[in-house]
Amino acid sequence: MTQSPDDSTSRPVVAITIGQKHYPRMFNQAAWDALHAFAEVIHHPGDEPATKADLIALLPPADACITSWEVARLDAEVLAAAPRLKAMAHMGGSVKRFISDAVWERGMLVTSAAPALAKDVAETTLGLMIVGRKRIWPLAQHVREGGWRESPYWPARELHDSTVGIVGAGNVGRHVLRLLRPFQARILLYDPFVSPEEARELGAEKAELDELVRQADVISLHAPAHPDTHHMINRERLQAMKDDALIVNTARGSLIDEAALIEELSKGRLFAFLDVTDPEPPAPDSPLRRLENVVVTPHLAGCIADCGRMGQMAVEELRRFFAGEPPLNPITREMLARIS
Repeated sequence: MTQSPDDSTSRPVVAITIGQKHYPRMFNQAAWDALHAFAEVIHHPGDEPATKADLIALLPPADACITSWEVARLDAEVLAAAPRLKAMAHMGGSVKRFISDAVWERGMLVTSAAPALAKDVAETTLGLMIVGRKRIWPLAQHVREGGWRESPYWPARELHDSTVGIVGAGNVGRHVLRLLRPFQARILLYDPFVSPEEARELGAEKAELDELVRQADVISLHAPAHPDTHHMINRERLQAMKDDALIVNTARGSLIDEAALIEELSKGRLFAFLDVTDPEPPAPDSPLRRLENVVVTPHLAGCIADCGRMGQMAVEELRRFFAGEPPLNPITREMLARIS
C-alpha cells in the first residue's frame, strides 16, 4: 500500500521550487539519486522559479524545500500555507532575500550551498589573478595589432612571490586562500571578523585595509554588500595602490567607488578585472567598456552552465537534517548582519 504524505511513517516530502527549466543546470544525476534515496519529491510544475502563489499551492504537504535564485520569499503567508515545513536548503550565494521573520519564529533549519558556489568563484578569481599578473589581456591585444614585447605592459609578472591582498574571509575568500598556497605568495588579509591567530591559520597576515592597499600587488575583493562595505575601495585607497597593481572584483560592484576607479584607471597606473559592477551592467557609455586596462565580464565568476555542486550540497543538507545529523552550512538569524 502506498503511504500518503500525511502518514507519520512516510518518508519526508521535499519540494523543488526552482523551475524545471533550471533542473539540468542545478541538479546532476548524483543529486537526484541521493534525493530520491531518502525523500518523496514534489515539483513546482512551471519552468520559471516559483512565485508566491506557486509556493502557497506547492508547499502544504512539504517537510522541506529547495530554493534558488528568483524563487519567491518564504514570508508569513507562504509559511501559513505550509504547516509541515521544517527546513529550507538554498542554492545560491545569499539567503537574505528568500527568508523572513516567520522562518526564524518557526525555528526552521536554513542552510546555504554558498560554499559550493564559492569554489567556482574562487577558481575563476585565481585564474584572473594569474592572467592579470601576466598581463595576458593587453599583451594579446598588442600582439594582435602587430606588436611584440615592446608593449608598455611588458614585462609580464608572476603570481608566485607576489603580495596578494584578500578583502573578506567568507566562503569565497577562504577558498581563494587555499588555492593560493602553492604560489608561495605573501598574503595580507583584511576582515574585521578574523583574528590575527585565525588569519595565520589561513596562511595570511591580518592587515588593516589601508595597509593592504598600499602593499599588495594584487587586491581581490570578497566582502559582502553591506552599508559598512559600500565604497570601501574609495578614491584615497585607489590612489594609494601601487603602480601596476591589479584589482579583481568577483564580489559586489558596490564595494568600489566606480567613479574614482575610472579616474584612476584613466591614468594607466592600474589594471582591473571586474566581474561585478555598480550599476550592473555598466551604462552603455561607461568608460569601463572602453578603457584598455580594465576587463568587465558579465557576472560569470560563479557557476553558469553546471551548478551541480550546489544541488548535491543542498540535497546532502536535507539528508543530514532528516537523519538527525548536523548541517554543513547552517544560516542563523544572528549571522545575517555580516553575511551577504
